[in-house]
Amino acid sequence: MSKPQQRRGRIPAGKDVTLPKWIREDVGRVTRKERLKPTLELIGAAADAFEAGRYHKARLDLLKAKELSPRAPVIRELLGLADYRLGRWKEALAELRTYRRLTGDTMHMAVEMDALRALGRLEDVHKVWRELQSLGGRPEAVKEARVVYGSFLIDEGDVRRAWDVVGPERLTDRPHEEDLRQWYVAARAALLLGDVPTARKLLKAIERHDESMPGLDDLREQIAAAG
Repeated sequence: MSKPQQRRGRIPAGKDVTLPKWIREDVGRVTRKERLKPTLELIGAAADAFEAGRYHKARLDLLKAKELSPRAPVIRELLGLADYRLGRWKEALAELRTYRRLTGDTMHMAVEMDALRALGRLEDVHKVWRELQSLGGRPEAVKEARVVYGSFLIDEGDVRRAWDVVGPERLTDRPHEEDLRQWYVAARAALLLGDVPTARKLLKAIERHDESMPGLDDLREQIAAAG
């Protein structure tokens, strides 16, 4: 679902690639001088593996980097996301919460909620959502959280509340990926509430931008069946 945070540009891949200044500075502030070079090389190699979908390899490199520099936020962030992609929910949750504690950044709270949902910690999903409402965050982070929380509420049978969370105020002409995902969950909620015209309107809005979006075929069939 989520990719490594792009605060001041993406993390370049490969240990031979010079990492951007912000990463070198961030890691350098919390890493002993004699450990800095191997730590940065491991981060580069891990980013390479993560980008290629080799999450086990990324995780192994990041665990080594974590031993060298346990307080480097970028290591905890990438490690948490690699664990998440591997279905290691407890580890992902621990790493991403450490990342949030180190940085104050709420970017990955949607991933936290999804990990909690997978662990069956349902009340904690609600708690993290309320916490995000209090803390706030960048628009893309909040939208991703709406997608996760809205889907969770639908699964729990609280469809009206799900609509309140994901129902868009307007349909922009230039949506981002997270907007399309939010519209998809909103269409599901509208359909379950019996509002077929709204579900169809959201479906058409998604189709204008991404006709091959995962799950769209099922949504089309459900809307057609509902009339």
